[in-house]
Amino acid sequence: MLFAGFQATVFGLITVVLLALALFAFVDAALRREDAYRATDKQNKQFWLIILGITVLVNLLVPMFLLKIIGLIATIVYIVDVRPALKQIMGNGRGGRRPRGGSSSDGPYGPFNGR
Repeated sequence: MLFAGFQATVFGLITVVLLALALFAFVDAALRREDAYRATDKQNKQFWLIILGITVLVNLLVPMFLLKIIGLIATIVYIVDVRPALKQIMGNGRGGRRPRGGSSSDGPYGPFNGR
């Protein structure tokens, strides 16, 4: 009986984490520009919105854990592969500001040392 309660708690926690990841990826995909997807050759925005949207729905409505794992794989591919490529194309997601760690003498086109 104790193990059944522990198992239900663990699976419930895993389900919440999977849903949170899927929601994060879906919202992130929705906020990115369409032309950035085309520039990275990582499918298109509509494809990722459909895949990640289905993943969110599966996590909310379908109790089959195998389908949730398949959705997790799609979410991980987006977060690890597509999102960094989109961020690079869109200027690292910082609105075109200078990346951290640069010198105070860096201009918008590289270092400016007066030479």
